[in-house]
Amino acid sequence: MKVVVINGSPRRDGLVSQMLGHVAAGLPEGCEVEMLFVRDMQVRPCTGCMKCRSLGRCILPGDDAHRAAEAIRGADALIVGSPCYWGNMSGALKVLFDRMVYAMMGERENGMPIPLHKGKRAVLVATCNTVYPFSVWFRQTTGVFRALREILKWSGFRVAGTLGRGGCRKHGELTPREIVKCKKLAKKIC
Repeated sequence: MKVVVINGSPRRDGLVSQMLGHVAAGLPEGCEVEMLFVRDMQVRPCTGCMKCRSLGRCILPGDDAHRAAEAIRGADALIVGSPCYWGNMSGALKVLFDRMVYAMMGERENGMPIPLHKGKRAVLVATCNTVYPFSVWFRQTTGVFRALREILKWSGFRVAGTLGRGGCRKHGELTPREIVKCKKLAKKIC
């Protein structure tokens, strides 16, 4: 089984990175794991030319978005993590997904989407600085999940589980209980 992990955090050792590491560590032996750190990727923004819809590939010069798209095409499952920025995923992660539309979904002549990853599973993790329960009431991590679910739903992925963490500014370490929850998330995609 091949699993692609997409880390949308700008912090290599931050909580999103820690959570993704624990989820990946909870995968069964024999899983091939490819980690993509969006912060280290060179991705030009989508120009909205829409040529990828008819060609099935992006016409922009080759960059890391092309490589990420190919990794997702070959994956059996996806793990995505992002900090919350204004109730949404990080901007860099959004730019990456904008560039990979052609690898996520096709399009019928009438404009209706064709999911290209039907039956594949995904799990999501997100963090925010807003403390619980305000992080839920103000839809911080749930905003990240909403945006990612929208992309993954139309791509055919089934989100098998999520884990959100609020109050990160004051509590910058994962608790043993949260680490266990991360490892349980891994079991949901196998």
